[in-house]
Amino acid sequence: MKEIEYAAAHSVDEAVGLLAARGEKARILAGGTDILVQLREGLRDADLIVDIKKIPELMNLSFSAAQGLHLGASVPCYRIYRDPAVASAYPALADAARIIGGWQIQSRGSIGGNLCNSSPAADSIPALIALDAKCLIAGPDGRRSVPVAEFCTSPGRNVLKRGELLVALEFAAPTKHEGSRYLRFIPRNEMDIAVVGAGAWLRLNAKGDTIEAARLGLAAVAPKPLAAIDVASWLVGKPATAETFTEAGNRARLLAKPISDMRAPAEYRLHIVGVMTARALTGAAERARGVHVGHSPNGKKY
Repeated sequence: MKEIEYAAAHSVDEAVGLLAARGEKARILAGGTDILVQLREGLRDADLIVDIKKIPELMNLSFSAAQGLHLGASVPCYRIYRDPAVASAYPALADAARIIGGWQIQSRGSIGGNLCNSSPAADSIPALIALDAKCLIAGPDGRRSVPVAEFCTSPGRNVLKRGELLVALEFAAPTKHEGSRYLRFIPRNEMDIAVVGAGAWLRLNAKGDTIEAARLGLAAVAPKPLAAIDVASWLVGKPATAETFTEAGNRARLLAKPISDMRAPAEYRLHIVGVMTARALTGAAERARGVHVGHSPNGKKY
């Protein structure tokens, strides 16, 4: 590896200045779990690494039932699923945070970093799409907000411009009778990259039998994570039943354009995306009805 300069920014403005001055030759170090590997393997190039872990604003996690969640871009994953209030309000986010690498990576890596790496198979992005998260971005021209569903543009690329960095992710306050779920399929535990990932969010009526609103995010089935808007729209007004969720999975298959690689052939992914979509929707509906699904905030299954 060639010699690379290191700078630890202590404010958003300082980080923006460093990134703007070096352009493509500057890379952000958030958790470092992706960029260090990519630099070592020559997949990315850099003359300067800008460490953003020392910026207090990027390490801030604040939640209230009335205002929602403000998640700093560098907040490590473990703080999400270890926070009972956050894990209960945004369970799909906790699902994703819990399976990004092992606990060592979760102690360093962040949801913001996972998003900015912009892998088509990223575990956090389907959950963020399902939860309708917004990206707060800072740059030389000020600040702007971009929906997560519009953030990724192609494999490894996103809407960040020269000098810009992701400051935080913002989530609306949870409402009654809503639930969310993220699931991924991997053929064995040692494989840490999703063959297919599906994130679902549903709001049911008070009786819990009809879908009032829906969102669905998919990963590893296209050049970038997908917001399955057509499927979500079709779900509205439908009964929250296994038959409905199976048909939603069939419709998700029509949106998928997977590739064949060392992890799975395209035909297999097309089958699995339907299965995972139906399962994620089922889990979201159960949570909307108050049924415990998956892990509790303290890590125990229930």
